[in-house]
Amino acid sequence: MTPLKNLATYYVHLLSRLGVVKFTISLASAIILVALAIQMSVTFALTGQVSSVDLVRSVFFGLIITPWAVFFMSVVVEQIEDSRQRLSKMIRKLEKMRSRDLQLTNKLKANISQLNNEIDEREKAEAARGQAMANLEQEVRQRQQAQQELEEHSALLRSFIDSSPDLVYYRNEQGQFSGCNLALEQLVGRSEKQLIGLTPYDVYPEDIADKIVETDHQVFDNDEQLTYEQWLEYPDGRKAFFELRKVPFYGRNGNRLGLLGFGRDITERMRHQANIEKANRDKTQFISTLSHELRTPLNGVVGLSQMLLDTPLNDDQRKHVNTILLSATTLGNIFNDIIDLDKLDRRRFAVSLEPMDFKALVTDIETLTEMQLQSKGLDFRFEQIGPIPNSIMGDPTRLRQVLWNLTHNAVKFTEQGEVALTIKSEPLSEQEVQLELMIEDTGPGIPQDQLEEIFAMYYQVEGSKSATGTGIGLSVSRQLVRAMGGDISVSSKEGEGSCFTVTLKVTLDAIPDEAEQIDHPPLDILLVEDVELNVTIAKALLEKLGHYVEVAMSGEQALEVFDPDNFDLVLLDIQLPDMTGFDIAKRWQEQFAEQHLPPLVALTANVVNSKSEFAKAGMVDVIHKPINRNAVVHCFNSVFAIGEEPEAEPAVNPKQALSRSSMPILDLDLVEQFCETIGVKVLNDSINLFKQVMPDYMKVLESNLFAKDQDGIASEAHKIKGAAGSIGLARIQRLANKIQSPELPAWWDNVEDWIHQLSHDYPEDLKLLDKAIADFNNND
Repeated sequence: MTPLKNLATYYVHLLSRLGVVKFTISLASAIILVALAIQMSVTFALTGQVSSVDLVRSVFFGLIITPWAVFFMSVVVEQIEDSRQRLSKMIRKLEKMRSRDLQLTNKLKANISQLNNEIDEREKAEAARGQAMANLEQEVRQRQQAQQELEEHSALLRSFIDSSPDLVYYRNEQGQFSGCNLALEQLVGRSEKQLIGLTPYDVYPEDIADKIVETDHQVFDNDEQLTYEQWLEYPDGRKAFFELRKVPFYGRNGNRLGLLGFGRDITERMRHQANIEKANRDKTQFISTLSHELRTPLNGVVGLSQMLLDTPLNDDQRKHVNTILLSATTLGNIFNDIIDLDKLDRRRFAVSLEPMDFKALVTDIETLTEMQLQSKGLDFRFEQIGPIPNSIMGDPTRLRQVLWNLTHNAVKFTEQGEVALTIKSEPLSEQEVQLELMIEDTGPGIPQDQLEEIFAMYYQVEGSKSATGTGIGLSVSRQLVRAMGGDISVSSKEGEGSCFTVTLKVTLDAIPDEAEQIDHPPLDILLVEDVELNVTIAKALLEKLGHYVEVAMSGEQALEVFDPDNFDLVLLDIQLPDMTGFDIAKRWQEQFAEQHLPPLVALTANVVNSKSEFAKAGMVDVIHKPINRNAVVHCFNSVFAIGEEPEAEPAVNPKQALSRSSMPILDLDLVEQFCETIGVKVLNDSINLFKQVMPDYMKVLESNLFAKDQDGIASEAHKIKGAAGSIGLARIQRLANKIQSPELPAWWDNVEDWIHQLSHDYPEDLKLLDKAIADFNNND
């Protein structure tokens, strides 16, 4: 097989080197030559000779055999060559595999070595991991414990915040709620989850939201906290007044996240303030009543003194009567001190400027001071520097009150020596004068460190044996003078005396003439007055002026004798034992609504009420007690349009005023109709429902009143009006109708009283309604 293999290899190598054509020609030639040699040898062996035919045969045989031989050999060669090439590739691949196997073997050895190292390291790491796991488990337990404590603290904090009555909330930079406490949830009627993501405009009415957003912007723009007050409204309509505080808050990185808000309900504080104001009003009423009761006997003293001065008297008698009159007038000014103190406390104090006889005022002061000093055996000195004006524009009552207080103090503290009154007048222009009124005494004097303190309320000089008063006179006097545009100063030396100086800049005016009665027919006057002494004085004065007087000493008597056709004027005392003058006026206005009432003039010792309050009740003018001729004449001239126009504010039309007592409390026709149609049980059910909801209505109504929310007051009153009308509470319906009508005159001035009256009346009216239904049911 080896030679054959070698021959085949040689054959393939030769074919590859010569190519197919050359190889074919060479093979054909070789075959022809071999065939020729064989043919010639066989022929020669058989015949002993060689012929040309043998040559042809040999060539022909070679040409036929050669292509098949070449084709066969080519196929064999190609297969052999293909096998060789595949074998070569396999050999090369095997070599690569052997090289790769060597590399993998080396890598495996390296990996085994590394794995051994890693196993060693892993065993060490496992040991470390075990320790770490133990440490981690301990840390996890610590974290769990800390987390539990944190959750407990968070729950405690949340519970604390939710239990707080104050509002707590926070909003982000976009003004959206991010959280709140229970108090805010109750205020807005939404849960915290519902609030998150909402803006104030989604939660509050627009007017409230505007204020909230505005203050939010102030906190963000100024980057500082802000505190303010605002009314907020609960879902049931009840309003509460909150003190709100907003502060910016920041994250750990210092970036501002939004604002924190806190709100405290201070409605009760406002209610307390309202109660204080009510107490002040009650105190004012008490002072007014006290003034009235004290002035009643005083009016008799003043009136009788004035009447005695009109009779023939000798000099001593006239002097004594003047002393009585001045003393009574001084006592009246003590009452003024008390009333002024109340007004100063309520910030309602005011002075009025009018023409006043300044010389007459100075004469009165001289006379009173001299009489006081005579009782102590001391001297009085009066000095004038510059011309004293005859008449100035000022408040004669206040100025007289101040000077009497200062001179009385000077007399009280002086035990020896004298008291001096010095008046200095310095013109500033043709119409203005600077007045200095100095009251000097030779008393114990005032320590220098107490010169200003003596003007403090209730202050008395330490160690002074003469300081027996209340200590309010100097304080009230200074405030009175400052209200008139001046001031009081004091200088003093211990052991030598004191000097009080009143400085005023005043305007000159002509001396006011005594009120002159204009001729007109005598008037038929109804005098309603309960004090007999006052009746005697007033009747004597009026009859002296030529008028006819009929007297009624109680409200009931006045109602009985009054006929609008029989009287030209009514002088009506405001404070009577059985009813007030206001009540009488209202009764007349209702009873005689279709007739023309004579003018009603109020008689009162109360200097607290303003003329506008009397005008609202139908009074065309006011005469303050004690009655004097000038006041009466001026009043009559004004009322009957004689001389100057009246100074009082225009009175309301008396026919428009309705008496509350004359209006029905219950709509009995409606109640009877309801009982007959829907039945007593259904009506009682409606009444019970009204009793249940009315307290809530009143709470909302009062909260709106405190908030001064006109729309809220009107809205809640409208509900009450409808509810009251539906069950026949006529008086409550009328009251609610007034409360719901802000267009009424002086609505704001009266609405608080109406609401108070409503809260007082509705329980009583409900009792009357229950009784009326019971009576109707019994009659059936």
